[in-house]
Amino acid sequence: MTPDQQRQASDLLWDSWRHGRKLAALTGGMRPESRADGYAIQSMLELRSAKPLFGWKIAATSTAGQTHIGVDGPLAGRLLAERAHLSGENLSVAGNEMLGAEPEFAFRMGRDLAPRARPYTVSEVLDAVACLHPAIEVPDSRFQDFVHAGAAQLIADNACAHEFVLGPVTRADWRAIDLVEHTVSADVAGKTRREGNGGNVLGDPRQALTWLANELSQLSLTLHTGQVITTGTCMTPLVIAAGDRVVADFGALGRVSISFGRDGARLG
Repeated sequence: MTPDQQRQASDLLWDSWRHGRKLAALTGGMRPESRADGYAIQSMLELRSAKPLFGWKIAATSTAGQTHIGVDGPLAGRLLAERAHLSGENLSVAGNEMLGAEPEFAFRMGRDLAPRARPYTVSEVLDAVACLHPAIEVPDSRFQDFVHAGAAQLIADNACAHEFVLGPVTRADWRAIDLVEHTVSADVAGKTRREGNGGNVLGDPRQALTWLANELSQLSLTLHTGQVITTGTCMTPLVIAAGDRVVADFGALGRVSISFGRDGARLG
């Protein structure tokens, strides 16, 4: 793809995201055929934000999730500051067709991890982490049929990033906790209750975080101090609708919640 074709694809995806419109596909010269093209298009979405990048998300960190969208591994996406919210806020589901809430382990970086030829180890990445937060991601895609869009288009589509909710910093000694076996319970008030654990996140949320650091390194991108990385859902996504309130309880690691306006409009 040429830079102009990448820019045209990014323009179309950004317009669709802003206005809640869905695309059948990126066509002609705008369609990425490789992960590299997908990430090049995605990088231009970041330029639309008026604020520094809030952080990163990882999609498809479970085998079930990868099978569902027809990819063979995780995908990285950007968390834009305008789409990041604090626990307890009120959001809209207007235009969101995925209609799912995903409880996730999120890490905030305490120092930079710059690109390098040698892959980062889990211990090296964890040494660079400042803190852990419970979080909820509310994803969506700009494609009508995201299940069959393919990895390159989904990466261009920011790995289905949409809204992100960050809970309070964990006060517990999370480094001493086995995150693989750590149970997370979540419910959509009065409708659904579900449990999951860190083992559903690429086998271990810390391993998912390390994957992200190395994915960015291969793209010659720095994982910056202060950025938040949300590592993928630890359970089957919770189905949401206007009027719902979602609460995710991470036990000793804290709680995080989000509500959705009944009229489909943002309440905040």
